[in-house]
Amino acid sequence: MLRWLLFALFVGICASAGEQKRKKVKSDTLSRAGWGSYVKWVQSYEEGLALMAKSQKPLMVIHHQDNCPHSQALKQAFVADKSIQKMAKEDFIMLNMVEETSDKNLAPDGYYVPRILFVDPSMTVRADIVGKYGNRLYTYEPSDMQRLADNMRKAKVLMHSEL
Repeated sequence: MLRWLLFALFVGICASAGEQKRKKVKSDTLSRAGWGSYVKWVQSYEEGLALMAKSQKPLMVIHHQDNCPHSQALKQAFVADKSIQKMAKEDFIMLNMVEETSDKNLAPDGYYVPRILFVDPSMTVRADIVGKYGNRLYTYEPSDMQRLADNMRKAKVLMHSEL
């Protein structure tokens, strides 16, 4: 009897571990291999907009390419910054886009990578939350993580003070 109980307990633990691994694999897939596997990522812009409206959290959209060295460097800095990862996990709806979109709203100043946009629940890209470069407003470099963290905090504050 004790053997059957231990066997059932073992099977239950294995099944639970397998379910957790499947969830992490799905998250890794949506994080595009490395942007933050513990961050909940949405699959599409439409899903992000719907979740944003329901949760009243701002949407953060990261455009990048896997074969772009600038995107890879930004990804490493993004993942290494614990405060950015914490805010991404807790305070934002996160969308990671490798494929370029035809939606001109998601490219207000051009189709370059990497770029990070903040969208509020009125479905407006925040033109007042930008990086430091005048010719590529929505780009960030690895050395810009403090500015990105500040912009994430600004997006959270504006979300609750304006809407």
